Amino acid sequence: MPKEFIDEYQPLLIKGIKDTKQPTLPHRSLLLAVCAACIGGTFQYGYNVSIINAPTMFVHNFINQTWSDRYQSDITDHVLTLLWSAIVSIFTVGGLIGVTIGGTMSMMLGRKGALLANNIFAIFAALLMGLSYPTGYFELLIAGRLFCGINAGIGLCVQPLYLGEIAPTSLRGAMGTGTSIFITGGILSGQVIGLKELLGREEQWHLLLATTCVPAIMQLLILPWFPESPRYLLIDKGDDARCKKALAQLHGAAGCISEWEEIEKERNNFVGFKAKKPWELFYDPTIRWQLLTILLLNAAQQLNGINAIYFYADYLFKQAGIPSEKIPYVTIGTGACECVTALTCGLLIDRLGRKVLIAGGYTLMSICCVLITLTLTFQEANPIVPYLSMACVFAFILSFGLGPGGVTNILTAELFTQSTRPAAYIISGSLNWFSFLFIGLAFPFIVIGLQQYCFLVFLVICALVATYICLAVPETKNKTFLEIENAFHSNNHKKANGVDGAGAILLSTSI
Repeated sequence: MPKEFIDEYQPLLIKGIKDTKQPTLPHRSLLLAVCAACIGGTFQYGYNVSIINAPTMFVHNFINQTWSDRYQSDITDHVLTLLWSAIVSIFTVGGLIGVTIGGTMSMMLGRKGALLANNIFAIFAALLMGLSYPTGYFELLIAGRLFCGINAGIGLCVQPLYLGEIAPTSLRGAMGTGTSIFITGGILSGQVIGLKELLGREEQWHLLLATTCVPAIMQLLILPWFPESPRYLLIDKGDDARCKKALAQLHGAAGCISEWEEIEKERNNFVGFKAKKPWELFYDPTIRWQLLTILLLNAAQQLNGINAIYFYADYLFKQAGIPSEKIPYVTIGTGACECVTALTCGLLIDRLGRKVLIAGGYTLMSICCVLITLTLTFQEANPIVPYLSMACVFAFILSFGLGPGGVTNILTAELFTQSTRPAAYIISGSLNWFSFLFIGLAFPFIVIGLQQYCFLVFLVICALVATYICLAVPETKNKTFLEIENAFHSNNHKKANGVDGAGAILLSTSI
């Protein structure tokens, strides 16, 4: 460690000695930086996923009226369905575009710079969707949703990258759950604002969609007060001075020295290494198992049945006797349930570890799939069965939030080092969006073909993922990025050379 660094912060260190004896807690500035990054990042993804549901019938009426005024004829049901599908699904296309450019933006502009620049897409999207109704152009809705998707894709790629790099090792899990907490917070906020008592009325639906600019403006006002990722500043830019300043602001006197040592050690181990392109990761045998792990987890995050749960939720609520006009309020309960589990995951992840939570989550989801299949099959057998189905829905959501929903993005950050992490996020994010698109297209046919037995398909997926995690993924709690890579490398050698793992040495510098 440079002597001048110690000299510069020695007064602060002496003042903060007592803090090092207390349980490790995040510095206030670190918490605020996480909130500033997330409000315009993954919050936007959750918000735009849920906000489109409330005005569905109002948008249909708008398209009908616009078509009639423009062409002096009524629109056919087929064309109406096609246009509505385009408005909804173009968001996924935008997400794919966003995730492919997000990694490049994070390297060119920095993590913080990419997040700030990303708000341009959200503001432009809000402008287009807000003007669609006054101008009578439903095409603006399609364009606006495309830009919303681009914004969400970049946010899902860059924000977890930023959080993983600014958090200290001991709190990386808790800080990383900011991604899932703000996704669920965005979903819940969209559900609440879409109520008819707020902006869910027919004359205000275009304003409802335009509110996506509010989080973007908030981030533009708040995030500039916080520093760039210290790892990016030191390893990618070689800017020692700004890195020191960023560490002091984010971690205070007690934590900046140890974080500097860890980042400097990582830089020394990767001297001469350049950031890899996404396709280069597929040819690198040293990260084969890390890559396989994030591919499996990101695909499973969309294919594990969580979308089926929301599809069946309205049906199950009606079967339980809840009036149709009250179902939106009950649906808010599912959003609140996700928020609670995301917060709980944040509290538990650095105590129980990543492996226990994600493997346990998938195991519980497997059990719920069996129970949901049984309760749906015997829905008419007894009046209490619909209520058991509702309980299973909430149990499934709880299991998802405690495991896959909260841990997947954190593992993507932890399993890779500085030179491979941006490319890993491009790959994992692209697969996540592809899986999102696939389940959106294929799910209706799966439900029609298998009906309630579709959950047996999700049972197989959840059980296989849980088994893979237990057998192949090492625990990453309280480990540096280099220690995690060594753990995977050691596992690879054990598989290749036997249990002794002879010669399993990844880096020349000891950790």
